[in-house]
Amino acid sequence: MKKYAIVFIAGILLVPAAFYLYLRSGYAPVSTSASPLPFERFFARLAMRATMSHELPKADAGPPTEAQLARGAHIYREYCAVCHGLPNEPRTAISKGLYPHPPQFFKPGESTTYNPNLPYRPAKRKVYWKVKNGIRLSGMPSFKGALTEEQIWEVSQFLGNARNLPPKVVAVVEGKPEQPQQAKSPSKSHQQIAADHK
Repeated sequence: MKKYAIVFIAGILLVPAAFYLYLRSGYAPVSTSASPLPFERFFARLAMRATMSHELPKADAGPPTEAQLARGAHIYREYCAVCHGLPNEPRTAISKGLYPHPPQFFKPGESTTYNPNLPYRPAKRKVYWKVKNGIRLSGMPSFKGALTEEQIWEVSQFLGNARNLPPKVVAVVEGKPEQPQQAKSPSKSHQQIAADHK
């Protein structure tokens, strides 16, 4: 019985020792272009799902308004687009160089569509959690200290409706200047100004 116990303990110690020697060997993939470690994706996803299962907010923010989507689009363009893409724009060098590769919410040549008969969707609570807390060892930062709760919900709502955006919101995310609300009065010429002072 004692012999089996020794073999069992040795077997338990052998796995972490072998893994340690593998890491020390210099052959473990650590660059962003290398293949993932054995079971890396499995363990990362398992840990993230388990954490989110008890940290997700209990309720969502409800369906957004167009104004909230526009504010979310502005936040997305400023903070997220460099990694996650813009409509009709190629992937950035930063996006290509990250590992894991960040998901692209807009793809080149794929135009955004809008159906006014479809209601806007509430933000997914998982998206909200990822924006707020970030994802360790993935390049996804936490925006908890940079954005307010309201802003985190707004960008999450924008992402939840990225496939059905009204034209005004598409213009915001594409960085197009807003149309002036009213025409400005024509400026006076130098001669008119001089005549007014006479």
